[in-house]
Amino acid sequence: MMTNRIDRKFKELRSQKKSAFIAFITAGFPSLNATEKLVLGLEKRGVDIIELGVPFSDPLADGPIIQASSLYSLKRKTNLSKILSLVKKIRMQTQIPICLMTYVNPVLAMGEKEFLLRAKQSGVDGIIVPDLPPEEASGLIRHARKQAVHTIFFLSPTSGIKRIKYVAKRSRGFIYYVSLTGVTGARKSLETDLKSRIRMIKRHVKLPVCVGFGVSTAEHVSRVKALADGVIVGSAIIDNIRANLKRPDMLRRALDFVKSINV
Repeated sequence: MMTNRIDRKFKELRSQKKSAFIAFITAGFPSLNATEKLVLGLEKRGVDIIELGVPFSDPLADGPIIQASSLYSLKRKTNLSKILSLVKKIRMQTQIPICLMTYVNPVLAMGEKEFLLRAKQSGVDGIIVPDLPPEEASGLIRHARKQAVHTIFFLSPTSGIKRIKYVAKRSRGFIYYVSLTGVTGARKSLETDLKSRIRMIKRHVKLPVCVGFGVSTAEHVSRVKALADGVIVGSAIIDNIRANLKRPDMLRRALDFVKSINV
């Protein structure tokens, strides 16, 4: 039985005593063609897993930087079907693990069963749905298990031990630990109790634990890698793309930025 690409990647990283660098980019920002080039370029710059954001009009987990990129992408008619087609095209060129971070409305509009079937056929390895708590995700989990697509749920600084165990039972691939009580977006510093929180979670969770939200600098990445199984960077990458949108070397600048903080 072929294992999920996410599992294979973490197994490979464990054998090398390394933590994963996970890059979030918004699909269709600034275009789907650019997204394809970014994914392939990020892999060449050492990124281990791609988190591909599905643009949505009411992204409650996202701060202003990713919200703006989603709006930009939506105005160019990006939708879930086009993104799945893009992943299928990318799959012909790389086996890097790809997770979709989407909101529940696009999934329900397509239908959970149809979404998971098409996700699997396209080459998606995991799904993250911020506005769908695991208590309400039984249908999505059931279809995901049938397709061997991992469901990745969140823990936060306010999660107690009972919640940690509950989320762990319903998650596959890795646990997404939100490092702060707030939305996505670059921060100047990380939470001071991050070390103790990660240690406490890992006492109750066998899955890899990856930290996102607020991570934006090489110092942040280095600190999180020393504590967790993976680090997730999104807004800082999107902000770099936004700042260089009108430059002909925008893609190269974004890729070089990612390489510079993946220490």
